[in-house]
Amino acid sequence: MKPFDSVGFSLPSWSGISPSPVRIVLLAMLACFAVYLPACGSSGDTIVSIALHPTNPRISYVSTNESVYKTRDGGMSWERMATDLSTYRVITLALDPVHPATVYAGTMVDAVYKSPDGGQRWMPYNAGLKEHISVVNQFLFDPRDSQTIFIATTVGVFQSRDGGRLWTERMDGMKEVHIVVSIAMDPQRPHILYAGTTGGAYRSKDGAATWQKINEGLIPPEILDASLALGVNSLVVDPVHTDTVYAGTTKGLFKTTNQGESWMRIGQSLGDQYISCLSIDPRNPAVLYAGGRAGIQKTSDGGRTWQLMNTGLKSLNIRAIAISPLDSNVVYAGTNGSGLYRSEDGAKTWTQVPLTPRAPVPVAAG
Repeated sequence: MKPFDSVGFSLPSWSGISPSPVRIVLLAMLACFAVYLPACGSSGDTIVSIALHPTNPRISYVSTNESVYKTRDGGMSWERMATDLSTYRVITLALDPVHPATVYAGTMVDAVYKSPDGGQRWMPYNAGLKEHISVVNQFLFDPRDSQTIFIATTVGVFQSRDGGRLWTERMDGMKEVHIVVSIAMDPQRPHILYAGTTGGAYRSKDGAATWQKINEGLIPPEILDASLALGVNSLVVDPVHTDTVYAGTTKGLFKTTNQGESWMRIGQSLGDQYISCLSIDPRNPAVLYAGGRAGIQKTSDGGRTWQLMNTGLKSLNIRAIAISPLDSNVVYAGTNGSGLYRSEDGAKTWTQVPLTPRAPVPVAAG
């Protein structure tokens, strides 16, 4: 992540006074802007988030710098869905895994929006959030009850137990104010959660009631307490061996096999160590995809060896990766520069998927 002064911001001096809530939010907003600044450009060419329907392979959603789009025919045509949505950028999308017509959008300035009808109508769902934060980076559903949702925001973790109607802060133990960029859950033990922040990783063993920092091997001891020590952009939990967790960071790939008690560096052979996104194959968790500024890397042995998988990609700056829940050979990639891509052979080759507008339905004369 770029320091604030490298993107043209300067902050007033705060020496001699304790940080105020206004300052905390200001710092968080500026840091978030710095994180997302490289995505600015041609809005139609940047895919920020991808959400795939859990049972219908023809339905998918993507967000760009300008709007949210939906396909109902496997990507042949797309419909712009964000007419009621905030004018601010949608940076994450998620479908309710039980009721997938319910869609959640996390925005850069206007917090959470929810659609009950597949993106036709959007309503703000911000009770408990507005006085705290307005930038949402990721949604996470409890597999036992999809009405229980966690979100990663620029000032911590929040939880809703009623489908987003009310949000409650869950930051006990996060001693420093960090931007929480990513969040993950043990699918077999949903009370265990992981949070990736700008200062490393945290773990909760009580459903986000309390958090503990878990940075041994992840951050050098001399900078362990720095609030911007390491940006953890993505976290994924092995769905079979759930003590195993992968972390994609601003300084490389890491793996733990003991719930974060210690981390080991993997992927040292990767040409660019900045990792923006990770995706793990739910059927074969030894298969993992990592996206960054040098394209897409794939491992089939749990991170021991990696292979570049960029054939067909016109842009190598990867913002999002999504594996089809129905066919692991089908993988989607969102780029910063040339739009959306799909692979049907496990990322060996990629085909561009333009967001072609859906043709209007002819009206019969009469």
